[in-house]
Amino acid sequence: MLRTRIWTAAVALPIVLAAIIFLPNAGFSWFIAIVGGWGLYEIATITAIRGIVSLLVIFVAGAVPLLAILVAGDGGFWVAPAAVFLIMLALIAIVARRGGEAAPKGLPLEIAGSLWVGVLFPYLAMLRNLPGGIAGIILMLLVVIASDTGAYFGGRIFGVHKLAPRVSPNKTVEGALAGLIASIAAGMLLRAWLVSQWKAFDAAAISAAIAVLAQIGDAAGSAFKRAAGVKDSGWIFPGHGGLLDRTCSLVFAAVFTYYCLK
Repeated sequence: MLRTRIWTAAVALPIVLAAIIFLPNAGFSWFIAIVGGWGLYEIATITAIRGIVSLLVIFVAGAVPLLAILVAGDGGFWVAPAAVFLIMLALIAIVARRGGEAAPKGLPLEIAGSLWVGVLFPYLAMLRNLPGGIAGIILMLLVVIASDTGAYFGGRIFGVHKLAPRVSPNKTVEGALAGLIASIAAGMLLRAWLVSQWKAFDAAAISAAIAVLAQIGDAAGSAFKRAAGVKDSGWIFPGHGGLLDRTCSLVFAAVFTYYCLK
C-alpha cells in the first residue's frame, strides 16, 4: 500500500506542477473547474443522495459558486469562505465529541459538502493567477506536503497522545507538532527561491498558519467521511482514495495564502 501511495504521488505531483507552471490563467481556471466538478461528483456519491433534489443541491450550492467565483476571478467576497470554514469546524466538533453517527446526514451533509467544494476550490485558481501567484501556490503546496509528511513520520515515531480519535484515529498531538515544525522549516528553506520579498518572520508565521489550516482541512475531510460513513471519498488516486482525500488539506490553506498575497 505504501509503495502504491508513493508511485501515485510521484505521478500526480509533476502533472499538478506542470499545470501550475505552464497553463495560461484561463486554462488553469478551467483545470480547477474540471477538478471541482469531479469533487462535486464525489460529494454526491458519498452522501448517497439521489434524484432531482440532489442534482439541484449540487448545482445551486456547488456548481454555481464554483463557476461564478472562477469567472469573477476575485476573492472580494471573503464572507463565503469564512462561512464554509465555520460550517466545517462545526462538523469537526460534532464528530470529535459524539462520533460520525451523530453528525448531520443526507441533504444537510450534501449541502455542506457542495459549499465546501464550490466555494473553496476556486481559490486554488485565484491564488495561482495572482501576480506572483505561481510561486505562492507552489510554496503553499510544498508547505502542506511538508506538514503531511512531518505529521505522518512524527506520529509514527513519537505519537502517543491521540489528537481527535473519533475524527481520525491515527492522528496524534506529537504528529501534529512535527507537521508544524516541518512546515516552518520548509517555508524558511523555500523563502529564498519563491518569496524572497518576505521577511524571515513573515515566512515562518505564514508557513505555520498554512500548516494549521492544512491540518484543520484534513480533519474536515475525515469528519465529512465519518459523517457519510465511508472510508475514502473516491477511487481516482490508487492508494490515496479520491480527489477530496488529496485536496482537503489544501483548500483552507489556499484561501489563506490568497489573501496574504492579494
